[in-house]
Amino acid sequence: MTKRAGILVAVGATVAGLVTAAPSAPAAAAGPAATPLKWTACGTKAYPRLQCSTVTAPLDHDNPSGRPVTLALSRIPHTAKKSQGPLLVNPGGPGGSGLSMAGFVASSLPKKLAAQYDVIGFDPRGVGKSRPALDCLPKYFAPVRPDSVPDSLESERTARNRAASFAAACGEKHGDLLPYMDTVSAAKDLDVIRKALGAKRINYFGYSYGTYLGAVYAKLFPEHVRRLVLDSVVDPDGVWYEDNLAQDHAFDARHKAFAAWVAKNDATYRLGKDPAGVEAAWYRMRDAVKRNPAAGKVGPGELEDTFMPGGYYNGYWPRLAEAFAAYVNDKDEDALATAYKDFAEVDRSGDNGYSVYTAVQCRDAGWPQDWSAWRGDTWKAHAKAPFMSWNNTWYNAPCATWPVEPLEPLRVTNDEIGPALVLQATDDAATPYEGGVTMSRQLKGSGLVVEQGGGNHGITLSGNDCLDKHLVRYLTDGTLPAAPGSGPDAVCAALPEPKAAAATKAGANTKGKTLHGLLGFRG
Repeated sequence: MTKRAGILVAVGATVAGLVTAAPSAPAAAAGPAATPLKWTACGTKAYPRLQCSTVTAPLDHDNPSGRPVTLALSRIPHTAKKSQGPLLVNPGGPGGSGLSMAGFVASSLPKKLAAQYDVIGFDPRGVGKSRPALDCLPKYFAPVRPDSVPDSLESERTARNRAASFAAACGEKHGDLLPYMDTVSAAKDLDVIRKALGAKRINYFGYSYGTYLGAVYAKLFPEHVRRLVLDSVVDPDGVWYEDNLAQDHAFDARHKAFAAWVAKNDATYRLGKDPAGVEAAWYRMRDAVKRNPAAGKVGPGELEDTFMPGGYYNGYWPRLAEAFAAYVNDKDEDALATAYKDFAEVDRSGDNGYSVYTAVQCRDAGWPQDWSAWRGDTWKAHAKAPFMSWNNTWYNAPCATWPVEPLEPLRVTNDEIGPALVLQATDDAATPYEGGVTMSRQLKGSGLVVEQGGGNHGITLSGNDCLDKHLVRYLTDGTLPAAPGSGPDAVCAALPEPKAAAATKAGANTKGKTLHGLLGFRG
């Protein structure tokens, strides 16, 4: 998955013409009778029309009369005379809260189109305002953590024991929930939501892990899928160990792209004009904070966490470069500490998100039983991609001793749903490009739209008009791009790189900043 697939096309290629698929029937027709949901106003300053509700689902879907869980919902209701039904939206994770996504998506789509949908956000089981919510070991990421790159067998053993302690804490605190924290159970929850909404079919729009959740739902309930949008796509064949190894290489490539951008803007950051030299300066900074954590908070693990968001979204590069330069050129430790607080510090919601992340990924699929496989694969990746290979291993290492046996991943290959829309950037680090290609091939008749040269994770509704045009046409009437032959069905050029400037003057793409604030990191 770390190789670039052979179907890439040159930047600047014209977008293929569009054809209209057979229009889908409206989804507003009610399914089986259900108790109407009670919606209450829960508007925010950003999304004043937001409404909230809850629905109960079985903890164990094989025992529907057993213990329930409560799922938190949000909604921006349709206002058009004719509705296209509910549009469920998800920001990824596993562990991401989706309540604010309803407001974001409804306000980001053209008003005429948004008015045709009930845009529905939700917190998946275990997340956020859904109950019960997981929190296995509060303050697990409190600084300063041990260096992520072990320099001895003893330090590696310490890190393994630390990860094992998290897994044990999850088992002790949430052992009754962990057997039911998995993507298939979460997908079945979506069908509970569908029934509660009184809809025969749903529309679904997912980012990141949300693409896998949507594909699993479509596999389980193809008859209930109307339209399916998948943005920044999980490789369904790599769930989850192989997908994480692929991330190691892709994030290292994005870190090198960041170094090249800093070098290009040497007049601003004064860190050198050679990308390799800038990258070397970053690793010297890493060595320095290993010896003396910046402001007593930022050691090497925290430094990696701080700069990792730059691999998700290049709109953060000016802010990260400013902190980098301040530390190297001015010995300003507070600049790094402030960047860590802004980009990497884990609060209570982060504790919850990580608990759900591990619970789902460790349960969804098998992980190596022998630690020597983890060690060997990580050192192999680290040799070529040192930026976050070990960091990523420790993030997932609780799965090595998870207290619940793993399931077999569901094969999402699907020829029973209507055409889906798949959108993928060629240089995405969190969900590398090949995942989008694989998913589009496994969903029969789907359309693949590629952002050529794009490195951001989450690419629609974030400022690229070309991508948004395809999204809007598909959600309007099912239009997909016409296949040009071999390769993607349509290609959009990436947005320009950000301009170098002080953080307050960077002129950041506000749409992109808002989206990536909702998507979070790691998911």
